[in-house]
Amino acid sequence: MLKLRLSRGGTKKRPVYKIVVADSRFARDGRFIEKLGFFNPLLPKEKKERVGLESDRIKYWLSQGARPTIRVARILGENQLIPMPASGNNPQKAIPKKDRKKNEADKSKEPKAEEKKAEATKAKEAKTPKVEEKKAETNQGKEKK
Repeated sequence: MLKLRLSRGGTKKRPVYKIVVADSRFARDGRFIEKLGFFNPLLPKEKKERVGLESDRIKYWLSQGARPTIRVARILGENQLIPMPASGNNPQKAIPKKDRKKNEADKSKEPKAEEKKAEATKAKEAKTPKVEEKKAETNQGKEKK
């Protein structure tokens, strides 16, 4: 499967990425089919030098079935080459791990209480129609006379 992905270059603590088309089985920084652009995450977003793309070649590879990784899809979306991918929603990420475990424990206890309430209401509903049926039968007997 062909992927549009980032290939890391640069020095330690100062990454610069090439946007490449590569087989998904190749190493991240290894062999690639074609270089399609570059991405420098250290520059501010307003600078032109932050991202460089060969849009016609990117469109060609997308038409050939190459799939962009999430990061490349966001870069292409910002440059209007493809629709912007939906942003992920992970509300658990901001909560400390200990609090997450407490929340999970509380959630596991709540369904049990809800199930008991549901069973109680079902039992009441099951009893109620029987009483109504008896009243209906007695009323029918009076009407026939």
